[in-house]
Amino acid sequence: MSGAKVLDTRIAYKGKHIQVREDRVIEPAGYEASREIVVHPGAVCIVARPTPDEVILIRQYRHAAGRELIEIPAGTLHEGEDPMGCAIRELEEETGYKASKMVERAKFWTTPGFTTEFMYLYEATGLQKTKIHPDEDEVIEVDIVRSSEALQMIDDGGIQDAKTILGLLRILK
Repeated sequence: MSGAKVLDTRIAYKGKHIQVREDRVIEPAGYEASREIVVHPGAVCIVARPTPDEVILIRQYRHAAGRELIEIPAGTLHEGEDPMGCAIRELEEETGYKASKMVERAKFWTTPGFTTEFMYLYEATGLQKTKIHPDEDEVIEVDIVRSSEALQMIDDGGIQDAKTILGLLRILK
């Protein structure tokens, strides 16, 4: 199956972190359609393991969800930034830990129905404590929990963030 043929494209909105693009396309089935696309630079997420049976989770308020969420550390790629470098930077910024070993474990589209966001999942081990230094607009609580507890939080509905569920199931199961 080939892709859609783009007839026209325009930027409907340009913000600090994202753009919204409107494309007029002819879909592979031959239908003309309008597609609204959130253009995102991509991101990383990290399952950080202080010991083989522990994982670092963070708690932070997410305005779009209207509540605090429990997540694995994550962050947006800067323009031209290497995903591994971003993962190293974000882990220290959000948790105050550096990893001696960082291994890519998966790559995935977050919601390909409407966004270009592509995410890289890393596993971090050999952690050394440094100092947390979140972005100025972030208020983050860091928790170290047993891996079995983190997996139970998925089952109990305490963890509802998709990248966190995917990361924990991919690495801890």
